[in-house]
Amino acid sequence: MERKHLIFSVIACVMTVSTGWADEEAGLTHDGLTRAEGSRADMLYVLPEADFAAYDSFIVLEPYVAFRRNWQRDVNRAATSTARRVSDDDMEEMKSQVADLFREVFVERLEGGGFSVVDEPAEDVMILRPAILNLDITAPDVGSPGRSRTYVTQAGSASLFIELYDSVTGQILARAVDSRRARTTPTFQWATSVSNRAEARNVLNTWAGMLVERLDEVRKGAKSDDRG
Repeated sequence: MERKHLIFSVIACVMTVSTGWADEEAGLTHDGLTRAEGSRADMLYVLPEADFAAYDSFIVLEPYVAFRRNWQRDVNRAATSTARRVSDDDMEEMKSQVADLFREVFVERLEGGGFSVVDEPAEDVMILRPAILNLDITAPDVGSPGRSRTYVTQAGSASLFIELYDSVTGQILARAVDSRRARTTPTFQWATSVSNRAEARNVLNTWAGMLVERLDEVRKGAKSDDRG
């Protein structure tokens, strides 16, 4: 693992379990962000002077993906056969699939919300730097094909850590953390790679929708102020 990814992982994990980066009374982070109220995310911090209405494009970085601690060990202990055990290669493949799905869903929602996804910095471009942490897939669909099936009422859970930066100056504009669980079904459902992907897409779509909705509120507020 590259050193920068290791550092990013440690920082992100700290953010998911505490508000230690912030002054509890002032709600101020070490890098000048303040706690925003009324957010659907578990935690949202923004730069007070940031003008989000000035941005209409994004550079979407590849997300860092990390499983819940001891996830592989716990899954393998519960495996009913050697063929159902999760290998290191399986985990890397799942990380890659989640990262690809993240970009697919976020690009789709951003573009659907009127934003452009670009590759080069510019004054109207924000950098979106994401991480999927504490990934917990209840029943990963691995191993050789066979008659063995796993039934679950919930596909799993994960946490999103996201930062937004000005693409020209590198100034951080916002940071958010949110944890979500897949939908719980009233009856046991057969867990497959297809069903797991569908549930992951649903959670990612929720997160992407939260981002687009928040930015849309800002843009509408800016237009209202201009008319006033």
